[in-house]
Amino acid sequence: MFNIIACWTVLLGLLGVACSKDETKLVAVPGDGASLQASASSVVLAKENADEEALVLTWEAADFGFNAAISNTLQIGVKGSNFENAKEIAFSAGDANYHFTTLELNAILLAMELPVEEVTDLELRVKSSISTNFTQLFSNVLPLAVTPYAAISYLYVPGAYQKAIPPGADWAVETAESLVSPTSNGIYTGIIYFPEADSEFKVTPERSWDASYGDDGGGKISLSASGNIKAPRAGNLELTVNTNENTISFKDHSWGIVGDAAVSWDEDTDMRYENSTELWKATIDLSVGHIKFRKNNDWGTNYGGVNGNLTGDDIAITDAGTYEVVLDLINEKYSLTKK
Repeated sequence: MFNIIACWTVLLGLLGVACSKDETKLVAVPGDGASLQASASSVVLAKENADEEALVLTWEAADFGFNAAISNTLQIGVKGSNFENAKEIAFSAGDANYHFTTLELNAILLAMELPVEEVTDLELRVKSSISTNFTQLFSNVLPLAVTPYAAISYLYVPGAYQKAIPPGADWAVETAESLVSPTSNGIYTGIIYFPEADSEFKVTPERSWDASYGDDGGGKISLSASGNIKAPRAGNLELTVNTNENTISFKDHSWGIVGDAAVSWDEDTDMRYENSTELWKATIDLSVGHIKFRKNNDWGTNYGGVNGNLTGDDIAITDAGTYEVVLDLINEKYSLTKK
């Protein structure tokens, strides 16, 4: 028995490990955390520099007293929070540095719900571990002042279709529908209702006529092209504009109201999409009966509902009249408001 205990004691000594009956974790010695450095202490991000390098972090590995595979995780916390609810980013084993692009760092900061176009003071540190059985070690803390930008950006689509949307006037850039790029990566999408085929429009970077994209032929658009762009068909169309390649494309994307309380179970009443609110809306006369919502005039994708929640059940209309109907696909809700 003595030899076994002695061997165990020697083994622990060689590993540089101390243990206690009151602790569930082991502590390796001497226990120095990683040494962290950053290429800057203040970063102002701009979307036009999305692909450029914004920040480089380098670190020397933590010392657990013996050679071991170390896992490193970057912690980003608001200054003074003591890293409570810190954003964590795991690095690959063996990494000793990391290069953040502007787009990547900005996405992290927006995920932390930091204010845009304002300076926020953060703190960075590296958390190192070799096993769940060993106490984690932390690096020195670095300050970092950051100014993120709003990632979302827009294009605008003034055109003849606007005459069908009172009180807007056709070709009014001030009230034109918008196309959205959630990450400002040059690809913009939006859904617009065109009352007729070949309806003409242009695309503008701002709500002004200072610059506009025109038809350059073959699905191409250009800021120097004078010709108007044309919708290939009537109805709700999803437009995708790629300003990196100067292209435009269209595909069907509509939601309609169908049922014996509307026109029939075979004929849809088209709803209008608001790109700003991401809601589908329609004002429609409904009789007593039932309705459902369906996509692209097809039963492949359809919803009914109960008490404002989208389900597979038919929606019962018990009181005839004119209704404002709102379909919220993101939150799986709908509303019927009698006018």
